[in-house]
Amino acid sequence: MAPGRSMADSRNHTFVSTFVLMGLTDNKELQLLLFPIFLGIYLVTLIWNLSLIILIRMDSHLHTPMYFFLSFLSFLDICYSTSISPRMLSDFLKDQKTISFAACAIQYFFVSWLGISECCLLTVMAYDRYVAIGNPLQYSAIMVPDVCKKMVTGAYGSGFFSSLILTIPGFNLDFCGPNIIEHFFCDMPRMFPLSCSNTFILQIIVFLIAMLVGSGSFFMILLSYAFIAASILKMSSIKGSLKAFNTCASHLAVVTLYYGTIFAVYLQPNSNHPRKQDKVLSVFYVNVIPMLNPLIYSLRNKEIKEALKKVIEKAKTYL
Repeated sequence: MAPGRSMADSRNHTFVSTFVLMGLTDNKELQLLLFPIFLGIYLVTLIWNLSLIILIRMDSHLHTPMYFFLSFLSFLDICYSTSISPRMLSDFLKDQKTISFAACAIQYFFVSWLGISECCLLTVMAYDRYVAIGNPLQYSAIMVPDVCKKMVTGAYGSGFFSSLILTIPGFNLDFCGPNIIEHFFCDMPRMFPLSCSNTFILQIIVFLIAMLVGSGSFFMILLSYAFIAASILKMSSIKGSLKAFNTCASHLAVVTLYYGTIFAVYLQPNSNHPRKQDKVLSVFYVNVIPMLNPLIYSLRNKEIKEALKKVIEKAKTYL
Protein backbone atom coordinates (compact mmCIF):
# COMPACT_ATOMS: atom_id res chain seq x y z
CA MET A 1 0.00 0.00 0.00
CA ALA A 2 1.35 3.46 -0.88
CA PRO A 3 2.18 5.87 1.97
CA GLY A 4 -0.84 7.83 3.17
CA ARG A 5 -3.42 5.32 1.90
CA SER A 6 -5.77 4.20 4.63
CA MET A 7 -7.40 0.77 4.82
CA ALA A 8 -10.75 2.41 4.11
CA ASP A 9 -9.31 4.01 0.96
CA SER A 10 -7.99 0.63 -0.19
CA ARG A 11 -11.41 -0.98 0.22
CA ASN A 12 -13.24 1.84 -1.58
CA HIS A 13 -10.91 2.31 -4.56
CA THR A 14 -9.17 0.22 -7.18
CA PHE A 15 -5.78 1.83 -7.63
CA VAL A 16 -4.36 2.28 -11.13
CA SER A 17 -1.50 -0.01 -12.17
CA THR A 18 -1.45 0.97 -15.85
CA PHE A 19 -2.22 4.10 -17.85
CA VAL A 20 -3.54 4.48 -21.40
CA LEU A 21 -1.83 7.04 -23.62
CA MET A 22 -4.21 8.58 -26.12
CA GLY A 23 -1.39 9.35 -28.56
CA LEU A 24 -1.41 12.02 -31.25
CA THR A 25 -4.59 10.78 -32.91
CA ASP A 26 -7.11 7.95 -32.64
CA ASN A 27 -7.36 7.68 -36.44
CA LYS A 28 -5.69 4.35 -37.32
CA GLU A 29 -4.97 5.28 -40.94
CA LEU A 30 -3.36 8.55 -39.86
CA GLN A 31 -1.27 6.68 -37.27
CA LEU A 32 0.11 4.38 -40.00
CA LEU A 33 0.89 7.45 -42.11
CA LEU A 34 2.64 9.22 -39.21
CA PHE A 35 4.78 6.20 -38.29
CA PRO A 36 7.34 6.50 -41.16
CA ILE A 37 7.42 10.30 -40.78
CA PHE A 38 8.32 10.19 -37.08
CA LEU A 39 10.65 7.24 -37.60
CA GLY A 40 12.52 9.36 -40.16
CA ILE A 41 12.64 12.32 -37.78
CA TYR A 42 14.00 10.12 -34.99
CA LEU A 43 16.67 8.51 -37.19
CA VAL A 44 17.78 11.88 -38.55
CA THR A 45 17.96 13.22 -34.98
CA LEU A 46 20.22 10.34 -33.94
CA ILE A 47 22.45 10.56 -37.04
CA TRP A 48 22.88 14.34 -37.09
CA ASN A 49 23.50 14.77 -33.37
CA LEU A 50 25.82 11.77 -33.14
CA SER A 51 27.73 12.96 -36.22
CA LEU A 52 28.16 16.40 -34.66
CA ILE A 53 29.49 14.88 -31.43
CA ILE A 54 31.99 12.71 -33.34
CA LEU A 55 33.06 15.65 -35.52
CA ILE A 56 33.74 17.83 -32.48
CA ARG A 57 35.72 15.03 -30.81
CA MET A 58 37.79 14.34 -33.95
CA ASP A 59 38.79 17.88 -34.96
CA SER A 60 41.23 19.60 -32.59
CA HIS A 61 40.15 23.02 -33.91
CA LEU A 62 36.74 22.39 -32.35
CA HIS A 63 38.15 21.66 -28.89
CA THR A 64 36.89 24.96 -27.48
CA PRO A 65 34.29 25.70 -24.77
CA MET A 66 31.58 26.58 -27.31
CA TYR A 67 31.85 23.22 -29.10
CA PHE A 68 32.34 21.39 -25.81
CA PHE A 69 28.93 22.66 -24.69
CA LEU A 70 27.45 22.00 -28.13
CA SER A 71 28.50 18.33 -27.97
CA PHE A 72 26.68 17.94 -24.66
CA LEU A 73 23.62 19.69 -26.09
CA SER A 74 23.62 17.14 -28.92
CA PHE A 75 23.93 14.32 -26.40
CA LEU A 76 20.96 15.75 -24.47
CA ASP A 77 18.92 15.95 -27.68
CA ILE A 78 19.66 12.29 -28.48
CA CYS A 79 18.58 11.18 -24.99
CA TYR A 80 15.58 13.54 -24.91
CA SER A 81 14.21 12.23 -28.19
CA THR A 82 14.95 8.62 -27.20
CA SER A 83 13.01 8.99 -23.94
CA ILE A 84 9.80 9.46 -25.96
CA SER A 85 10.16 8.54 -29.65
CA PRO A 86 10.58 4.71 -29.46
CA ARG A 87 7.42 4.24 -27.37
CA MET A 88 5.60 6.82 -29.45
CA LEU A 89 6.51 4.91 -32.63
CA SER A 90 5.44 1.56 -31.18
CA ASP A 91 2.14 3.10 -30.05
CA PHE A 92 1.35 4.06 -33.66
CA LEU A 93 1.16 0.31 -34.39
CA LYS A 94 -0.87 -0.64 -31.30
CA ASP A 95 -4.60 -0.65 -30.72
CA GLN A 96 -4.18 -0.38 -26.94
CA LYS A 97 -1.51 2.14 -25.94
CA THR A 98 -0.98 1.04 -22.35
CA ILE A 99 1.98 1.91 -20.16
CA SER A 100 2.66 0.53 -16.68
CA PHE A 101 2.70 2.81 -13.65
CA ALA A 102 6.46 2.23 -13.16
CA ALA A 103 7.27 2.80 -16.85
CA CYS A 104 5.24 6.02 -16.81
CA ALA A 105 7.16 7.25 -13.76
CA ILE A 106 10.51 6.38 -15.37
CA GLN A 107 9.57 8.10 -18.62
CA TYR A 108 8.43 11.25 -16.84
CA PHE A 109 11.63 11.31 -14.75
CA PHE A 110 13.87 11.18 -17.83
CA VAL A 111 11.76 13.62 -19.85
CA SER A 112 11.77 16.22 -17.06
CA TRP A 113 15.46 15.59 -16.23
CA LEU A 114 16.59 16.05 -19.83
CA GLY A 115 14.23 18.96 -20.53
CA ILE A 116 15.32 20.92 -17.45
CA SER A 117 18.99 20.09 -18.12
CA GLU A 118 18.63 21.51 -21.63
CA CYS A 119 17.26 24.76 -20.20
CA CYS A 120 20.27 25.00 -17.87
CA LEU A 121 22.77 24.08 -20.60
CA LEU A 122 21.37 26.72 -22.96
CA THR A 123 21.92 29.23 -20.14
CA VAL A 124 25.54 28.08 -19.77
CA MET A 125 26.04 28.47 -23.52
CA ALA A 126 24.62 32.01 -23.40
CA TYR A 127 27.08 32.90 -20.63
CA ASP A 128 29.92 31.43 -22.70
CA ARG A 129 28.99 33.69 -25.61
CA TYR A 130 28.81 36.71 -23.27
CA VAL A 131 32.33 36.05 -21.96
CA ALA A 132 33.66 35.49 -25.50
CA ILE A 133 32.23 38.80 -26.76
CA GLY A 134 32.27 40.93 -23.60
CA ASN A 135 35.67 39.83 -22.27
CA PRO A 136 37.59 38.38 -25.23
CA LEU A 137 41.03 38.99 -23.68
CA GLN A 138 40.10 37.09 -20.50
CA TYR A 139 38.05 34.39 -22.22
CA SER A 140 40.76 31.72 -22.14
CA ALA A 141 41.46 32.41 -18.48
CA ILE A 142 37.77 32.33 -17.45
CA MET A 143 36.48 29.42 -19.54
CA VAL A 144 39.13 26.87 -18.60
CA PRO A 145 38.31 23.15 -19.10
CA ASP A 146 37.64 22.51 -15.39
CA VAL A 147 35.14 25.37 -15.26
CA CYS A 148 33.40 24.13 -18.41
CA LYS A 149 33.11 20.61 -16.97
CA LYS A 150 31.65 21.99 -13.73
CA MET A 151 29.12 24.03 -15.70
CA VAL A 152 27.95 20.97 -17.64
CA THR A 153 27.81 18.91 -14.44
CA GLY A 154 25.80 21.69 -12.80
CA ALA A 155 23.34 21.79 -15.73
CA TYR A 156 22.84 18.02 -15.70
CA GLY A 157 22.74 17.91 -11.88
CA SER A 158 20.13 20.69 -11.66
CA GLY A 159 17.91 18.77 -14.07
CA PHE A 160 18.42 15.51 -12.17
CA PHE A 161 17.50 16.85 -8.72
CA SER A 162 14.64 18.98 -10.06
CA SER A 163 13.23 15.89 -11.77
CA LEU A 164 13.53 13.86 -8.55
CA ILE A 165 11.65 16.55 -6.65
CA LEU A 166 8.84 16.37 -9.23
CA THR A 167 8.73 12.61 -9.86
CA ILE A 168 8.83 11.17 -6.33
CA PRO A 169 5.82 13.07 -4.90
CA GLY A 170 4.06 13.02 -8.28
CA PHE A 171 3.98 9.23 -8.48
CA ASN A 172 3.15 8.84 -4.80
CA LEU A 173 -0.25 10.35 -5.53
CA ASP A 174 -3.24 8.00 -5.51
CA PHE A 175 -4.62 7.27 -8.97
CA CYS A 176 -8.02 5.62 -8.60
CA GLY A 177 -9.26 5.94 -12.17
CA PRO A 178 -9.84 7.02 -14.89
CA ASN A 179 -6.41 6.10 -16.23
CA ILE A 180 -6.44 7.76 -19.68
CA ILE A 181 -3.66 10.33 -20.27
CA GLU A 182 -4.61 12.84 -22.97
CA HIS A 183 -1.11 12.87 -24.42
CA PHE A 184 1.47 10.75 -26.24
CA PHE A 185 3.82 10.59 -23.23
CA CYS A 186 3.57 10.77 -19.44
CA ASP A 187 3.41 14.42 -18.45
CA MET A 188 2.61 15.51 -14.90
CA PRO A 189 0.15 18.34 -15.71
CA ARG A 190 -1.90 15.86 -17.80
CA MET A 191 -1.94 13.42 -14.87
CA PHE A 192 -3.21 15.78 -12.16
CA PRO A 193 -6.88 15.35 -13.21
CA LEU A 194 -6.49 11.56 -12.92
CA SER A 195 -5.45 11.63 -9.27
CA CYS A 196 -7.87 11.18 -6.38
CA SER A 197 -5.32 12.79 -4.03
CA ASN A 198 -5.05 16.48 -3.19
CA THR A 199 -2.57 17.78 -5.80
CA PHE A 200 -2.40 21.38 -4.55
CA ILE A 201 1.04 21.08 -2.88
CA LEU A 202 2.50 19.25 -5.87
CA GLN A 203 1.13 21.87 -8.24
CA ILE A 204 2.88 24.51 -6.13
CA ILE A 205 6.13 22.51 -6.38
CA VAL A 206 5.75 22.24 -10.17
CA PHE A 207 5.09 25.98 -10.38
CA LEU A 208 8.11 26.86 -8.23
CA ILE A 209 10.48 24.66 -10.22
CA ALA A 210 9.08 26.05 -13.48
CA MET A 211 9.68 29.59 -12.21
CA LEU A 212 13.10 28.99 -10.62
CA VAL A 213 14.62 26.70 -13.26
CA GLY A 214 12.59 27.32 -16.42
CA SER A 215 11.80 31.02 -16.24
CA GLY A 216 14.96 31.67 -14.20
CA SER A 217 17.21 30.18 -16.87
CA PHE A 218 15.34 32.08 -19.59
CA PHE A 219 15.84 35.34 -17.66
CA MET A 220 19.57 34.61 -17.32
CA ILE A 221 19.77 34.02 -21.08
CA LEU A 222 18.02 37.34 -21.74
CA LEU A 223 20.39 39.06 -19.32
CA SER A 224 23.42 37.53 -21.07
CA TYR A 225 22.15 38.72 -24.44
CA ALA A 226 21.50 42.20 -23.05
CA PHE A 227 25.19 42.40 -22.07
CA ILE A 228 26.18 40.90 -25.42
CA ALA A 229 24.12 43.54 -27.26
CA ALA A 230 25.72 46.28 -25.18
CA SER A 231 29.20 44.91 -26.00
CA ILE A 232 28.40 44.73 -29.74
CA LEU A 233 27.12 48.31 -29.78
CA LYS A 234 30.43 49.48 -28.28
CA MET A 235 32.43 47.91 -31.11
CA SER A 236 33.81 50.44 -33.59
CA SER A 237 34.22 47.92 -36.40
CA ILE A 238 31.11 46.88 -38.33
CA LYS A 239 32.89 43.70 -39.40
CA GLY A 240 33.64 42.87 -35.76
CA SER A 241 30.03 43.53 -34.80
CA LEU A 242 28.72 41.21 -37.53
CA LYS A 243 31.18 38.48 -36.54
CA ALA A 244 30.11 38.77 -32.89
CA PHE A 245 26.45 38.60 -33.88
CA ASN A 246 27.02 35.55 -36.07
CA THR A 247 28.58 33.63 -33.17
CA CYS A 248 25.33 34.13 -31.24
CA ALA A 249 22.78 33.76 -34.03
CA SER A 250 22.57 29.94 -33.94
CA HIS A 251 22.25 29.78 -30.18
CA LEU A 252 19.63 32.53 -30.20
CA ALA A 253 17.61 30.63 -32.82
CA VAL A 254 17.72 27.43 -30.74
CA VAL A 255 16.70 29.30 -27.57
CA THR A 256 13.80 31.00 -29.37
CA LEU A 257 12.46 27.72 -30.77
CA TYR A 258 12.86 25.75 -27.55
CA TYR A 259 11.53 28.25 -25.04
CA GLY A 260 8.88 29.56 -27.43
CA THR A 261 7.22 26.15 -27.77
CA ILE A 262 7.64 25.20 -24.08
CA PHE A 263 6.08 28.47 -22.90
CA ALA A 264 3.27 28.04 -25.44
CA VAL A 265 2.52 24.57 -23.99
CA TYR A 266 2.89 25.15 -20.26
CA LEU A 267 2.16 28.82 -19.62
CA GLN A 268 -1.29 29.09 -21.20
CA PRO A 269 -4.49 28.98 -19.12
CA ASN A 270 -6.20 25.59 -19.38
CA SER A 271 -9.45 27.13 -20.58
CA ASN A 272 -7.68 28.63 -23.61
CA HIS A 273 -5.43 25.66 -24.24
CA PRO A 274 -6.84 23.13 -26.74
CA ARG A 275 -5.54 19.56 -26.33
CA LYS A 276 -4.75 19.15 -30.06
CA GLN A 277 -2.71 22.35 -30.11
CA ASP A 278 -0.90 21.15 -26.99
CA LYS A 279 0.06 17.87 -28.70
CA VAL A 280 1.27 19.58 -31.87
CA LEU A 281 3.47 21.99 -29.90
CA SER A 282 4.78 19.11 -27.77
CA VAL A 283 5.74 17.21 -30.93
CA PHE A 284 7.70 20.25 -32.02
CA TYR A 285 9.87 20.61 -28.91
CA VAL A 286 10.17 16.85 -28.23
CA ASN A 287 10.73 15.53 -31.76
CA VAL A 288 11.47 18.33 -34.20
CA ILE A 289 13.77 20.69 -32.26
CA PRO A 290 16.30 17.93 -31.31
CA MET A 291 16.53 17.21 -35.05
CA LEU A 292 16.90 20.90 -36.02
CA ASN A 293 19.51 21.90 -33.40
CA PRO A 294 22.58 20.35 -35.09
CA LEU A 295 21.39 21.65 -38.47
CA ILE A 296 20.98 25.20 -37.13
CA TYR A 297 24.48 25.18 -35.63
CA SER A 298 26.07 23.60 -38.70
CA LEU A 299 24.57 25.77 -41.45
CA ARG A 300 25.83 29.04 -39.97
CA ASN A 301 29.18 27.75 -38.72
CA LYS A 302 32.27 27.90 -40.95
CA GLU A 303 34.42 25.93 -38.50
CA ILE A 304 32.03 22.98 -38.49
CA LYS A 305 31.79 23.11 -42.29
CA GLU A 306 35.60 23.10 -42.57
CA ALA A 307 35.88 20.21 -40.11
CA LEU A 308 33.28 18.27 -42.11
CA LYS A 309 35.19 18.88 -45.35
CA LYS A 310 38.38 17.52 -43.77
CA VAL A 311 36.56 14.37 -42.62
CA ILE A 312 35.09 13.85 -46.10
CA GLU A 313 38.49 14.33 -47.73
CA LYS A 314 40.07 11.83 -45.34
CA ALA A 315 37.29 9.36 -46.03
CA LYS A 316 37.90 9.69 -49.78
CA THR A 317 41.55 8.72 -49.35
CA TYR A 318 40.49 5.39 -47.81
CA LEU A 319 37.99 4.62 -50.58
